[in-house]
Amino acid sequence: MSSRTILVPDGLDGERVDAAIARLYGLSRTKAADLADDGAVAVNASPVAKSHRLTGGDLLEVALPDSPTRSALEVVAEPVPGMAVIHDDEDIVVVDKPVGVAAHPSVGWSGPNVLAGLKAAGYRISTSGASERQGIVSRLDVGTSGLMVVCKSERGYSRLKRAFKERRVEKTYHTLVQGLPDPLMGTIDAPIGRHPAHDYKFAVMESGKPAVTHYELLEAFRHASLLEVNLETGRTHQIRVHMAAIKHPCVGDPLYGADPVLAARLGLERQWLHAMELGFEHPGSGEWVTFESTYPADLSAALNRL
Repeated sequence: MSSRTILVPDGLDGERVDAAIARLYGLSRTKAADLADDGAVAVNASPVAKSHRLTGGDLLEVALPDSPTRSALEVVAEPVPGMAVIHDDEDIVVVDKPVGVAAHPSVGWSGPNVLAGLKAAGYRISTSGASERQGIVSRLDVGTSGLMVVCKSERGYSRLKRAFKERRVEKTYHTLVQGLPDPLMGTIDAPIGRHPAHDYKFAVMESGKPAVTHYELLEAFRHASLLEVNLETGRTHQIRVHMAAIKHPCVGDPLYGADPVLAARLGLERQWLHAMELGFEHPGSGEWVTFESTYPADLSAALNRL
């Protein structure tokens, strides 16, 4: 037997133990249930039954049979076309992530990811954090392009993780939203939680976690507005959820109510959302550093058509 320990990813929040283990390690549901029945599964150091429901962030420990199928969350080196490294030093590496690339491996995602691309390019990443997202201190959605920082040293991970938690990082995005927001500059302060009816969506809800989004109009068009957005917090889908909540969803984002006809007219196959600028105190030198990106081809083309 070999012991495997991971933090339960958000995608498995609410999942039964036997179903989650089957998905994570490529086992049959029956075999996964047998492991739980045999006392080989623990959550937060306590043995659990096969019907126990997991919570994102739980510490899941499983004693697997010898030579198990490789975990679906293992980072496997794989080149990522179009991903550019714009800064690299002994503590951090900053990448410009293309659309269609995840930050790290996750359940249900079989496409490319940033960590796999860095591993394929020979980069050494911090071993801090959950095994499938070591070195990751903040993430971008698969459908969102732009800047992301990954930590290479343990010092870098510790200090940057704390900086993100304490909101000492400047995160600037540009997004194209439907209509014209009123007021033209404002702050959306509304908690975000997992949607009660759709586990792949998020929503503004009283039971959610605090989320604060600042926006400002950059340019108004006939059917849409280009905004600059600064985040105080970093909730999953935060900009998309908050824009939809004020009835101005990101163009090209049908999951949160955007008009598919407008997206088709603009040639968009994803939400118009790009991480433009990232600023923070460098974990090594202590100096404030800022990194910038430019619009990728699909977003530029859509803007020109508009």
